[in-house]
Amino acid sequence: MRSLTTSLRLLTSTLAMSLAMVPAWAQESAPVLTLELNAAQPSDKGCRLTFVVNNNLGADLSKAAFEIALFNEAGVVDRLTVLDFKELPAGKTKVTRFDLAGTECAKVSRVLINSATECTGTGIEPNACMRKLKTGTKTGIAFGV
Repeated sequence: MRSLTTSLRLLTSTLAMSLAMVPAWAQESAPVLTLELNAAQPSDKGCRLTFVVNNNLGADLSKAAFEIALFNEAGVVDRLTVLDFKELPAGKTKVTRFDLAGTECAKVSRVLINSATECTGTGIEPNACMRKLKTGTKTGIAFGV
């Protein structure tokens, strides 16, 4: 009897640990568009923002563009602008840079993705770029939706 109880406890523990891992696995395989603010560097034109984009939506995007809001060091919106990432092939990682004229990188405290102004591709819902967007940053600038 004691051996049966020990076996049942071991089986229950193994099952519980397996089930705990399912949500993490399911999230990793879910369709997602990842957008990372990778760098912010001064340039001759102003501030150069470098983004790393990975399209895991399961289909090519023929056009993806986002309206962003730039916040200054006081937390006040300094400007709204649209960043056009153009084509984003499915399963591909792409690096894109944007020079923001008249912007000092040191004064940008936050970049907010306000909306997707373009999100088109065969089999892609128009709101997929925002609904399935996952953001991250490698800079000291807050970045998200």
